[in-house]
Amino acid sequence: MDDDPRLAAAHYRVARDDPSAAESEAGTQEEQERTPTAADRAAYVETAIQQAIRRGEFDDLPGAGKPLEGLGDRHDPDWWIKRKIEREQLRGLGPPALTLRVEDRELEQRLDALSRETDVREALEDFNRRVRLARMQLLGGPPVVTPLRDVDSEIEAWRRRRDERSRRDEAEAPPRRRGWRQRKG
Repeated sequence: MDDDPRLAAAHYRVARDDPSAAESEAGTQEEQERTPTAADRAAYVETAIQQAIRRGEFDDLPGAGKPLEGLGDRHDPDWWIKRKIEREQLRGLGPPALTLRVEDRELEQRLDALSRETDVREALEDFNRRVRLARMQLLGGPPVVTPLRDVDSEIEAWRRRRDERSRRDEAEAPPRRRGWRQRKG
């Protein structure tokens, strides 16, 4: 019912003086109080969008006139979470299948930052352990397709990369000057 006492008094007078008018007024009040349907809401939203377009509120938006990224790619149901992780540069979040894929891509860089072979071996064994655990989980989500790494071959590749870096650094380094005590003559 309405909170306005003047309106309530007017309804009372109309109902008292002319009962047929009160019934027709009650019908219009019921129509006004009905909840909007999905079509009503859609029409309202569409009208609001059209008015905003006419006012120019959608002009000069970032990315206007540019194609949407990733429309031509294959369908990936986890596209939104991958894009969020990539854009925010989040690490360690998301389903294990996705985090392990990212870690697999960046594993060589992470290994190259280590200086001891025992640290490299521990990092590889830890990675393989987490891949095995993720494969055993039955929580759902995308499948774990990250391959296990062969520890011995990865250590050998790490040694080759380390040796190549040290040779390259030596070749690029300027020649050392001899100290004043080592000069002859």
